[in-house]
Amino acid sequence: MSLILEILSQEYPNITIQLNHSNAFELLIATILSAQCTDARVNIVTETLFKKYLIPEDYINAPIEQIEQDIFSTGFYRAKAKNIKAASHKLVNDFNGEVPSNIDDLTSLPGVGRKTANVVLGHIFNIPGVVVDTHVKRISKMLGFVETSDAVKIEYKLMELIPKELWVIFTHYFINLGRKVCIARRPQCHDCKISHLCPSSKI
Repeated sequence: MSLILEILSQEYPNITIQLNHSNAFELLIATILSAQCTDARVNIVTETLFKKYLIPEDYINAPIEQIEQDIFSTGFYRAKAKNIKAASHKLVNDFNGEVPSNIDDLTSLPGVGRKTANVVLGHIFNIPGVVVDTHVKRISKMLGFVETSDAVKIEYKLMELIPKELWVIFTHYFINLGRKVCIARRPQCHDCKISHLCPSSKI
């Protein structure tokens, strides 16, 4: 793992989260919207969304049909709108309108699982965590680090394998590798800098 991390750090220097945000609440909303959607599309939507809805109360006061329309192009817009509205209610009622800084409180919000919680904790509160998205899950299995498809089990296994100070940046290494090289349906093993360390390599 250490060699893989070293190689990827050279391949993706200065990489960071691709979701545009200016505060914890915006990152929370953007991450909810990013489910089954590209970061690029989310950023297009939030460019307007974050000017219209500044605080949780703005989502609470808006008709859900309006929120659905505003986030329509991110996909699964009905479920996302319902979760955003419900999460906003809980933030106001239980957390004084502030995004909480611990994983138990974050995952108590509708639509917020460990992945979303770890994104917010790592990038807003500097509390490291391993974010397990589809790329991290798939590439971890291909490299032989895990055998399970259970995201929580993968998260804890990777926490054992990776130094804590690299938990946040590691996620971005694997996400970028998955988007650009280790593509799900057509992995570009010939262009992969870690193919010689991957038991699933087609080379």
